[in-house]
Amino acid sequence: MRHIAIVGAGAIGTLIAAKLIRQGHRMTVVGREHHLPTLRERGLRVDAPDGSWRVMPHAVVAGVTEALSTQPVDLLIVTVKAYDTAAIAESLAAVAHPPHVLTLQNGVGNEETLADAIGPERVLAGALTTPVEVLATGHVRVARPSYRIGLAPVHSTPQAEALLHEVGQALAAEGFRVQYVDDYRSLKWTKLLMNITANAQAALLGWPPARVFAHPVAGALEVRAWREALAVMRTLDIRPISFGGYPLPLVTPLVERLPLAIVRPLMGRFASGGRGDKMPSIYLDLERGRGKTEVPWLNGAVARYGRQVRVPTPVNAALDKLVAAVIAGHLPWSETRDRPERILAAVREEEAHHASAQED
Repeated sequence: MRHIAIVGAGAIGTLIAAKLIRQGHRMTVVGREHHLPTLRERGLRVDAPDGSWRVMPHAVVAGVTEALSTQPVDLLIVTVKAYDTAAIAESLAAVAHPPHVLTLQNGVGNEETLADAIGPERVLAGALTTPVEVLATGHVRVARPSYRIGLAPVHSTPQAEALLHEVGQALAAEGFRVQYVDDYRSLKWTKLLMNITANAQAALLGWPPARVFAHPVAGALEVRAWREALAVMRTLDIRPISFGGYPLPLVTPLVERLPLAIVRPLMGRFASGGRGDKMPSIYLDLERGRGKTEVPWLNGAVARYGRQVRVPTPVNAALDKLVAAVIAGHLPWSETRDRPERILAAVREEEAHHASAQED
């Protein structure tokens, strides 16, 4: 039995914590201050098509420092949004003997931030595709029992591999189909491809995925964003993998080579099948006025790495900048809502900027 601390009592954090508790692990939940009384009183509840159940965590605390200072922790699982990773890394860097950390976050860059703080040999990467929604504090619903998770060490050591497989076995006993991956970058960039699909642009337009791909301009930009990400991956020698039931090694060559008129409806079916009419997470961030999103770790990561390896990424760069401008209040959201031509104009500005830089 391990003592595990999980940072984040949202959809994924609640689900994973509850399942590991059912497998006998002691669980400390790190949640937001105003959620602590409810979590302590009611515990964690999961509603799934195969039944509902409730479990009680070993402890509920307000921060990483408190979780690690009360008693030894074997594994810290991080499920918060990517924009909170730096603060967690700072807390871990201040600990004399930090535990191994498994990040189940979306986006590219979380593993590197944590590795800089505690060393790559202590960082484990994960990704999952289970559709989960939060109903209330500590109470989640699994929309579809498609329990799939990928796990990979950032830097393989016997201890890291043993811990990774121990977690995998516990989740497998809870119905997860566990996939072990050698290259964590392939796992996280493959998930990035899924996450950027009809996400930032759908948020800017205020459209569900199906409508984005039905529009010739918006749908073409989605295909181009994928092609840019694939070009960056190829330059970095990162290969997409089959994950979550999606055969991306077979799909990606088609996306790169087939005409837009064929690829756009194909990707539209992929996006609609994954999300249906549900609005993307970035849209919800804008609607709720959170003041930050994960776009810098999604489209922004593609643009950032593209600059490093000299691969042009005008679509991803434009989406990253437009979302940042809306979040900061520099650009009214109304400027992009229902206006794919406004997004296309931003892409063309990025293309012109890149061409000018090349000439210089």
